[in-house]
Amino acid sequence: MVTKQSTVYVIDDDESVRRAFARLLRSANLNVETFPSTQAFLESPKQGTGACIVMDIRMPDESGFDLQRKLAASGITLPVLVVSAGDETVIRDHARALGAAAFFRKPVDDQALLDAIWWAISGAGETTRNKDG
Repeated sequence: MVTKQSTVYVIDDDESVRRAFARLLRSANLNVETFPSTQAFLESPKQGTGACIVMDIRMPDESGFDLQRKLAASGITLPVLVVSAGDETVIRDHARALGAAAFFRKPVDDQALLDAIWWAISGAGETTRNKDG
């Protein structure tokens, strides 16, 4: 069950997107921390369980792909939900190959995103993501 102790980390270079996601997630009784870049996220303390990441792929300094690689290299197994303005097959496939639990095209359907977050936080996203080793 998702509780107020659950945290969603939102990483997007667009401030209006971060604010919108934060409002949505707080309305669903979730803790939310927002970051304008992958580097800002990597420099922050992270909750190990009951948490997930919602991130954009295309960002100015480092892409969401770069972050996925760094998370894997450092052993951080938080489920990642990717949100992107583009919906090219190659981007979706690459995000999933790097371990994304879900992929959404902007604008995101609020309920679909919340359902995916609850699924990821429940542990299902991490289990699926790590089943191949």
